[in-house]
Amino acid sequence: MEIQKIATAGTLESSDIMVTLIPAEGGGVEIELDSSVEKQFGAKIRKTIAETLKKLEVGAVKVKAVDKGALDCTIRARVKTAVLRACGGTDCKWEKVLR
Repeated sequence: MEIQKIATAGTLESSDIMVTLIPAEGGGVEIELDSSVEKQFGAKIRKTIAETLKKLEVGAVKVKAVDKGALDCTIRARVKTAVLRACGGTDCKWEKVLR
């Protein structure tokens, strides 16, 4: 899926994560993470975000994530929602998102 516009999903409440996707020039995924538990779980959070984007075939995006202790299922849900919002409805692969 191609990221068409900036999109955000999530909140800054406890046990949630705010994910913002920004279209990137060229290719690749860049993840900027702000988390109070980054030393313990930063690598796992980044991996969950990257794997979800890969599954959705998103290749050129900058991700800004502000984590407040979200579980993996919440991280995946927020990334999927942000991707659906960011793709502008033109190139969305719903079957991949709903799995």
